[in-house]
Amino acid sequence: MSSSVKKSPPKISPLMRKLATYIANARRRSLPAAVTERAKHHLLDTIAAMLSGSRLLPGRRAIEFVATQGGVPEATVIGSTLVTSAINAALANGMHAHADETDDTYYLALVHPGCGVVPAALALAERERASGTELLRAVVLGYDICARMSIALGIERFRERGHSTHSFGHMFGAAASAAAILKLNFDQTRYLLSYTAQQASGLSCWARDIEHIEKAFDFGGMPARNGVTAGLMSSMKFTGVEDVFDGDRSFFHAHGLTASPEKLVKDLGRTYEIMNTSIKRWAIGYPIQAPIDAVLNLIVKHRITANDVERVVVTIDDQGARTVNQRTMASINIQHLVAVMLLDGDISFASAHDDRRVRDSRVLKLKERITLQGSAALGRAKTTQAIVEIITRDGRRLRHHTKAVRGTAANPMPRAEVEAKARDLLLPVIGPRRTTRLVDTMWHIEGLRDASTLRPLLQVK
Repeated sequence: MSSSVKKSPPKISPLMRKLATYIANARRRSLPAAVTERAKHHLLDTIAAMLSGSRLLPGRRAIEFVATQGGVPEATVIGSTLVTSAINAALANGMHAHADETDDTYYLALVHPGCGVVPAALALAERERASGTELLRAVVLGYDICARMSIALGIERFRERGHSTHSFGHMFGAAASAAAILKLNFDQTRYLLSYTAQQASGLSCWARDIEHIEKAFDFGGMPARNGVTAGLMSSMKFTGVEDVFDGDRSFFHAHGLTASPEKLVKDLGRTYEIMNTSIKRWAIGYPIQAPIDAVLNLIVKHRITANDVERVVVTIDDQGARTVNQRTMASINIQHLVAVMLLDGDISFASAHDDRRVRDSRVLKLKERITLQGSAALGRAKTTQAIVEIITRDGRRLRHHTKAVRGTAANPMPRAEVEAKARDLLLPVIGPRRTTRLVDTMWHIEGLRDASTLRPLLQVK
């Protein structure tokens, strides 16, 4: 004889119930017009970063690695002719997106949402033949969960304990976007969050990576891959812990010293975190955006050139100063980039990545006259700020304080400027005709019926 035991319903915390319900319903939820428009900006910006990054060292390494892995042909490895599994494509494309300091960033949450969320959403959208609208909704959801997870974990205090907000936040954001594309229900979403929590990792020692390869994996490749993996497992009847955020030895129990779990669901559906995420005006490290903005303002206002400069003093927040001071990579070396801006009057992707400029005698001489200092006060500001003072050869002291750099939520870039930046990144890789087609497709993404039709625009021989 056999007896059946009635299974009692699982105990689900209010936090998990609210979060899983929101994620499971996101694919059916219409977005405000302003949020849809901003999502297009970030989608174009991140795809441009991926195509550009595919030509840089981290991107090349990612392509070489994935080429050895085989895999069912489901999704494109952007910047190549490879078509592989969605998991492998997300890994490579995530590394492409953060192969350099080109991708977007959320200053107050310490995350770069696009490089984790967009590769995951795009790989699964291609696999599932999702529509452009479904892709946009998944991306917006991913940004919401990415930033909120970092905030819930404690942001700076979490990082001070050695963890990487960029890995944890990005991974949950990627998983949420995967849930939307795969149409996971409430129960599947709870399991997805549990599988994501088990994979969540990352140490903030990534700052010591001088070639940006591991950093590209930590910020983009690993989170995108793990989020897609969690999504696919949950869609294929994998079960797991009923509520990973509550109960004995739960996720927030492990990270409770700095955590505020309620912030994970605060204002969901009212505050869209993509609206708080910055697009970099220049394809350089984020802590350098405000100083370069200040230098440009001084150049324009006072008509100065490099020949007029006796000395430059740059002041930014303490953490930013530690991150960009005399770095090996030109695109995150503040002294190098301030010198290039003074010499050229602007910075393009090409000039920021020109190895010859690193050895240029004019740049080297000018760098010697540039001083960087950190400021605790600027670190407490709600926006990324910089103060630049230029002392000229004729004795003038010119000063500019950038309080809201172009591209931030407080001073967003309009569509034309986002497109101009994207074109600068795309033209050398896919040429003018395909660049125009890709840009136009992104601006009209709601009309896209099948994301797999993007493939010809993203492949490069």
